[in-house]
Amino acid sequence: MQAVVCRKPGEIALEQRPEPLRGDAEVVVGVRRIGICGTDYHIYEGSHPFLKYPRVIGHEFSGEVLAAPDGSPLRTGETVVINPYVACGDCIACRKGKPNCCVRISVLGVHKDGGMCERIAVPEQNLYPAAGLTLDQAASCEFLAIGAHAVARSALEPGTRVLVIGAGPIGLGAALFAGIAGGAVTIMDRDPERLDFAIDAGIAAAAIQAGERSAASIAAATGGEGFDVVFDATGNRASMEAAFLTVAHGGTLVLVSVVNEPITFSDPDFHKREMTVMGSRNATQADFMRVIAAIRYGKVPLDRLLTHRTSLSGAITDLPRWASEKRGLVKALVEI
Repeated sequence: MQAVVCRKPGEIALEQRPEPLRGDAEVVVGVRRIGICGTDYHIYEGSHPFLKYPRVIGHEFSGEVLAAPDGSPLRTGETVVINPYVACGDCIACRKGKPNCCVRISVLGVHKDGGMCERIAVPEQNLYPAAGLTLDQAASCEFLAIGAHAVARSALEPGTRVLVIGAGPIGLGAALFAGIAGGAVTIMDRDPERLDFAIDAGIAAAAIQAGERSAASIAAATGGEGFDVVFDATGNRASMEAAFLTVAHGGTLVLVSVVNEPITFSDPDFHKREMTVMGSRNATQADFMRVIAAIRYGKVPLDRLLTHRTSLSGAITDLPRWASEKRGLVKALVEI
């Protein structure tokens, strides 16, 4: 079968790979749609902290059941959402109900080969029926679940003043689900076109352009108090460090993105706010269910979010190009 492989930073190719072998508790899925994520661009660029090359990329994908274990409730031909976070089930995180940060987690497309291929074997417990969703919608659940998980971590309440830093797909997902939770959402980014998109699509109520005047804009928007809950989804160290100063006293900062380097902050500024800082990693089944429900109820403007399309063979040239040419790009899908 054909698969898109990142052989090393800066080198991506379409390769022939063996057909997947189904384990006892696994389902063979015919992959139909794959979302291209910031993670995939980082893998191509060589900046992902958890990856070894070569790797079949792709962790946002949907497909149809081809073969399942005897007694499985999944039916042949059924459309499924794939949760790419394969957990051990035994470690301290799993025992606490947090398989998303399993000590021995194996993420499809990162720690093991992923879904940018024609067929793949996936643990049955990582597949969710997608009844009522299109293949496009089912493939979009994972990136939206990242934002949904971050919002669930924050425990924000209706009326909370929320700032989302970064208007890429993950930040847009966080803004969307913060709004669904009742937050008053402002989004901040350096790119004015992305900010216009977030407002026009109804994902955020207000926007601030990042830059020299952003501190003054934040003060003006909050009466000098700062935001109650701040999500940083930039994957940028300087932005993550600056985010500490956007949080109100008693507020919360959620670091959604990850960088492959230390971040630092001023302890006096941190302590005087008695602020909470938390990491948000991956997503859980509950987050996927929230996303599936939101899509079914028409709360997610996927017709606006899905902006670009390509094929397996086309991804070899399109993915490297889109890694740097972001104009008009929100989310790209690979179609099979």
